[in-house]
Amino acid sequence: MRQRVFESRNAVLRQFAATLAVSSLLVLAGLGGASAQSGTPTPDQGKAAAQPADAAAKDAAQNQRRTDEFAEAAQVINGPAGNPECVWLGRRVVRLMWRDDLDTAFRHLDLYDRFGCPGGHIQAAFRCLTRFGGQIDPKVAETLDSRVHACWINPAAQPQQAAASTSPPAAPAANNA
Repeated sequence: MRQRVFESRNAVLRQFAATLAVSSLLVLAGLGGASAQSGTPTPDQGKAAAQPADAAAKDAAQNQRRTDEFAEAAQVINGPAGNPECVWLGRRVVRLMWRDDLDTAFRHLDLYDRFGCPGGHIQAAFRCLTRFGGQIDPKVAETLDSRVHACWINPAAQPQQAAASTSPPAAPAANNA
């Protein structure tokens, strides 16, 4: 019987020691986190705080630009092609088609049709985009985005011809033998 008492006492002590160890670890972890949050910010923390402010300003500017583009499209384009949902989805479809992501473009085109947007406007905008193909830098996303928007607003736009292309070609040199 005495042996059972010692075994149960040892089991209780082991349980108590394990509980004490776990709670001690939790307290130490909590103190470590609290001490990391208090005090003066280090230069790294100051930079981290400045980055979200810059990101927020950049996001606000980008949202304002998008809002302005949608407003411009609504003013210039009569009919459903000027609706914000048609502008957003339509430009996205044209951009995806340009990048040869046809599977995704067709999925977006289904949504575009579901909103009652005109499919002919996508054709005209993509035709316009192909006219400007040489002026689009594939490494700079803004050139493609701005050209897609310009073609969405005015699908009949034509690229400016270079002065050299308007002059007649030089006559081939005669071969005197």
